[in-house]
Amino acid sequence: MSTLSTHVLDAVRGAPAAGVTVTLYQRDRRLDSGETDADGRIGALGEALEPGTYRLVFDTGAYFAQREVETFYPEVSIAFAVTEQRHYHVPLLLSPFAFSTYRGS
Repeated sequence: MSTLSTHVLDAVRGAPAAGVTVTLYQRDRRLDSGETDADGRIGALGEALEPGTYRLVFDTGAYFAQREVETFYPEVSIAFAVTEQRHYHVPLLLSPFAFSTYRGS
C-alpha cells in the first residue's frame, strides 16, 4: 500500500505555511484531515492508499484570513493518481493570487 505526505510553503513570506487544514478525499469520500505543523508539513494523511484517484483540499482561505491577507483562492484542490506502491509527497507553493504543485519525493 502507498503512503502520503504534504508540505505547504508560503511564497510571499518565504516561510512554511503553518496551520493550513488539508483534507484527503477519494472521489467524494473524506478519508482524513490534518493541519500543517510549524514546518508546514503533514507527515501522513490517510491509511495505506490503494491505487486510484485522490484529491487534497487545502483550506487556503482560512490560512490567509488569519493573517488578514486577501486571497483569490479560498481553497486549492489537487487531484492525483496513486498508481504503484510507494510514498507520495504532494507539496504546495502558495501565494494569495497563485499556487504551484509538483510530485515530490
